[in-house]
Amino acid sequence: DWSSDVCLVREHFQLTHCPYPSMSPCLIGSGYTKQFIDGDIQLHTQLDDIVKAFREIDDASDVVLCEGTGHAGVGSVVGASNAKVASMLGADMILVANGGLGSTFDELELNRVLCEHHGVNIGGVIINKVKLDKYEQTQEYMSKAFQNMWGVPLLGCIPDRPYLGCPALADLERLFNTTMVSGRCHRFRHYKIADLNLVTTSLGRFLENLREKPSRTLYICHVSRDDIILGFLGEYARRRRHGQPFEAALLVSGRKDKYDVSPEVMDMITDPALSDVPILIARHTTHHALELINNMTPKLNIHDTGRVETAVKHYEPYINFDLILDRTSVRQTEDEQ
Repeated sequence: DWSSDVCLVREHFQLTHCPYPSMSPCLIGSGYTKQFIDGDIQLHTQLDDIVKAFREIDDASDVVLCEGTGHAGVGSVVGASNAKVASMLGADMILVANGGLGSTFDELELNRVLCEHHGVNIGGVIINKVKLDKYEQTQEYMSKAFQNMWGVPLLGCIPDRPYLGCPALADLERLFNTTMVSGRCHRFRHYKIADLNLVTTSLGRFLENLREKPSRTLYICHVSRDDIILGFLGEYARRRRHGQPFEAALLVSGRKDKYDVSPEVMDMITDPALSDVPILIARHTTHHALELINNMTPKLNIHDTGRVETAVKHYEPYINFDLILDRTSVRQTEDEQ
């Protein structure tokens, strides 16, 4: 198994000279930490795997980018924090944090101290997801702060692009470990979390909302609300007859082994004439389903080509790649000298 980020980067940028095992040498999945603490996974084994993979990629590439998930201390519990791995590889580090001033600098200071502890040089900082009305202020003052206090440059300051954080229906499939019962042709249609609408009203009021709210709205209803499900299907059919767009989606929630969609309603959902109506079923309580959606962080993936292309075009102009190359390098470790 490989990291989904690795799959995305390798396929999108056509890095066919990089083998998957070398691009994802150490995945800390469920149960990994307990295995490490129990002694089933040895520290030297995982570190050796990382070094070997890095050297294989380095030998075949002009530039190597090592992604350290989370902050500089992530991985410490298994003896392989991002800062330690960077030190072991002799790599410089670029710190990335979300937009702000004081709180952002304070958060990054903790990372700087850990890098200093491991002897890792910080090449610079990138500030991500900066509010548009705070962009110039953030760029000016963060640049001054990092240069004056750390002696490092601001390598990038990226304005927020809310669309990139909007989940696609495919993201909800992964979140709820399910597949769309209909409308799978719209799996990569995105929805704003702010427009999420929990249906607790009458059918009449729900139909009013369908016609008044933005067309691309995600609705959630309980599995017992047959009237809402049928009303959703009916509104889709009505608009199709009139040649009107219909971009809403419906998530039907209900606790597993207690509630289920009735066979008669399921027959209507899966009717071939309604096959492109976006509907998912989540085996969770409505409250839990809402909580999961609000707490999720949609990930880019290779199949969501629209969002990937948008991300590349959005980020590229705001990052100083020449300065990154000038500020970063890989120094020889003691074992190589």
